[in-house]
Amino acid sequence: MDKGTVIRTVLLFVALINQLLVIFGKSPLPIDSETLELVISSLFTTITALNTWFKNNYITKKGLQQRDVLREKGLINAKERKFKWQNRS
Repeated sequence: MDKGTVIRTVLLFVALINQLLVIFGKSPLPIDSETLELVISSLFTTITALNTWFKNNYITKKGLQQRDVLREKGLINAKERKFKWQNRS
């Protein structure tokens, strides 16, 4: 099994154990509902924002190379600025 499969399997078992605890009236997390809702909402927003930013921007070296290939093939219509930090000529 690869690393991703192991991680997903462990998280699945943790979620199932958590669900069983909830069914039998045991609180797996000793915090009130409002705090839990706030934490989950904040985590969701943060993870979604970071994922969206990372996926939709050419910030890695590989991403910059992909952008160059897309430009060469005429698949990018919008003009983009070249910043000094991109170290382009």
